[in-house]
Amino acid sequence: MNIVVCVKHVPDATADRRFDPADSTVDRAGVDGLLSELDEYAVEEALKLTDDGEGEVTALTVGPERAGDAVRKALQMGAHKGVHVVDDGIHGSDSVATSLVLAAALEKLEFDLVLCGMASTDGVMGVVPAMLAERLGVPQVTYAAQLSVEANQVTVRRDSDTAAETVVASTPAVVSVTDQINEPRYPSFKGIMAAKKKPFDAWSLSDLGVDPSQVGLNASWTAVISYDARPPRSAGTVVVDAGDGGLKLAEFLATQKFV
Repeated sequence: MNIVVCVKHVPDATADRRFDPADSTVDRAGVDGLLSELDEYAVEEALKLTDDGEGEVTALTVGPERAGDAVRKALQMGAHKGVHVVDDGIHGSDSVATSLVLAAALEKLEFDLVLCGMASTDGVMGVVPAMLAERLGVPQVTYAAQLSVEANQVTVRRDSDTAAETVVASTPAVVSVTDQINEPRYPSFKGIMAAKKKPFDAWSLSDLGVDPSQVGLNASWTAVISYDARPPRSAGTVVVDAGDGGLKLAEFLATQKFV
């Protein structure tokens, strides 16, 4: 079974994230980045499905040069090979264009199953898996909290606030997983060293036959018109207890409409 995991390199949430003033896109060059946390669950699930030695896991990403680090992390976790679609023409692409590039790469790779995180931790849209399935003409099953594959069929348990659903689809299929599905492994020293020798290909838009006019900032369906830096956090209110601390605290909470 060939499993492709779509992974994304995102700005570190603990870093000073910002927009690039040149074109109002997310600054991905001047901020530390890492493999999106939610994608780690997809990588782990793919590895679990191939732990018996049957099958191969490919980590696929789209993005600038530094985005390759997301694939490297997946390789360190245990993925067998990686592919990085890197091209200056991709800069500024929205979800529609990103799904176009990913779909073209997936068609070139060939797959039995595509796994994705339920959303990226920077955009938090969660629409790419559905777009991928539509472009590829295969079933999509989203928000999987449990997953099994048997006899060309994928079975997923999807949990909601009121019920648990069991969804069955034929393969090939696109599946997105939640952070309830597993506990991602940490790369071992052995895995980190082994990752350096694993196949890691870089593809351009021309390699995929994608028209540059269909991707990038100019082809985006949305645009950032303006933005402002987050104001500095103001000092908190100190309540001095002179016997009426409880009353002052209650008044503060009521004023702020917390109670």
